[in-house]
Amino acid sequence: MAAYINLGNEAFASALRGNYVDKTGLIAEINDTLFKEHRFSCVSRCRRFGKTMAAKMLCAYYDHSCDSRELFKGLEIEKHADFDTHLNKYPVIYIDMTNFVTRYKGNKDIVRIIQKSLIKDISQEYSGVPIEDGDDLMDLLLRISLKTGEKFFVIIDEWDAICREFAPGSTEMDEYVNLLRRMFKSSDAMRVFSGVYLTGIFPIKKYKTESALNNFWEYSMVQPRNLARFYGFTKDEVRNLCMRHNMDFDEMVKWYDGYNIGNEESMFNPSSVMQAISAKECDSYWAATGAFDAVARYIQMDFEGLKGDVVQMLTGGSCPVDTTGFQNDPAIIQTKNDVFTVLIHLGYLAYNKAEKRCYIPNVEVAGELKNAIENNGWKNVMDTINASERLLGNLLDGDCEAVQEGIELAHERNASILEYNDENSLACVIGMAFYSARNKYKIIRELPTGKGFADMIFVPWRNVNLPAIVIELKWKQDAKTALDQIRERNYPSSLKEYVGDIILCGINYDPKSKEHTCVIERI
Repeated sequence: MAAYINLGNEAFASALRGNYVDKTGLIAEINDTLFKEHRFSCVSRCRRFGKTMAAKMLCAYYDHSCDSRELFKGLEIEKHADFDTHLNKYPVIYIDMTNFVTRYKGNKDIVRIIQKSLIKDISQEYSGVPIEDGDDLMDLLLRISLKTGEKFFVIIDEWDAICREFAPGSTEMDEYVNLLRRMFKSSDAMRVFSGVYLTGIFPIKKYKTESALNNFWEYSMVQPRNLARFYGFTKDEVRNLCMRHNMDFDEMVKWYDGYNIGNEESMFNPSSVMQAISAKECDSYWAATGAFDAVARYIQMDFEGLKGDVVQMLTGGSCPVDTTGFQNDPAIIQTKNDVFTVLIHLGYLAYNKAEKRCYIPNVEVAGELKNAIENNGWKNVMDTINASERLLGNLLDGDCEAVQEGIELAHERNASILEYNDENSLACVIGMAFYSARNKYKIIRELPTGKGFADMIFVPWRNVNLPAIVIELKWKQDAKTALDQIRERNYPSSLKEYVGDIILCGINYDPKSKEHTCVIERI
């Protein structure tokens, strides 16, 4: 059996034997690109978001060495008009670039080894097509295509694995980019390929302002186009999985939801969802993605007040980000925007394209970012976070004095990294002071109520027997005014689906006396 061509459908068949979530609608989207100018597609997503699963599916569908009709029976793609048109019609070249990087790590001849391995494998499949002296891979593919009339469908999974291994500007990188350009940007590419599908973590690297392969249509975490729903799980898909496996849907939401990808406002980490179903409990499965060291390194780069922004996001806020300047190379980081954009591509931050803001998507990722800052020596931040469980207890007990003292201490500990000059910065300190509350509550900032916006609402997760909390913040006024506003504007009415006690909390900061005051009432 060949190693890189005509691999058949067994890998996808194996996936179907598990808890497969139907993503075959992607095939129809790729079919629509075949034989067209935009037949070159590059999908970039963070680890564990279904890129390799999709690549296996496409291989099973296009590979002409097998019959996959039964595999797709009853799935979405079977309903499409062009299902039969492209089913098992093309020779498929499938390359998992991580295999080469793992095997030949540090080998300066890696690109030549890749090309030699592919030539050997493909020439054995087409033994009737001679190889001439000096032929490279593209020469061989062109000769095969001209003789047989066949056009190849190429899949390169984790195409950027080499880019993550070798330094920018290195000979290996230049050779690799030249190989890709030779194959996919040459005048013969249209004659040789019916379609090309690349996956990676990062989009194609920019040289100056232009992509190294600017004929590719890119579908990324920040610009997913029409492919958003095919990578990650939607809310309906996770809800159905929870019903089938008797799992708590709200727990899944808390742990793994929160990614806003294109038009899909609620996307879940699919790998973590499936691991939670297998283990029968929600937990952090993100650490196994292998990007933790890189994240800790990026967070150490305190560009333009990055520390304060990370703290703000840890407390439930969001930060503006301009993703356009990033060169799509994690080794070239020059600004805070670059750091945030890298973290978006790695999945440690989510991105709201409409608002151009980034935020931490869920409890699982927040836990990993907390670990990253703990290992970077952010002692004051960690002391505040570690004290937050006790402070939540003080709030639930109605202990105004203890809450005031806790907030004062949180402010003092972190004054060096937070600009404390308005209600938003006060909200950041409050969010950090009550950080652990997210384990028991869904925390909503600036919740619309019909008569304004409630500053902070803590809604207990289902099966958590605690009162809801409404917090109103004031700057240079007084805590009683904050509490009066909660009542006058009837903020508790926004908790329409919640039945139970509600704690109202008004907090004020006086910049002259540098004191916080607090009033708590239970209704």
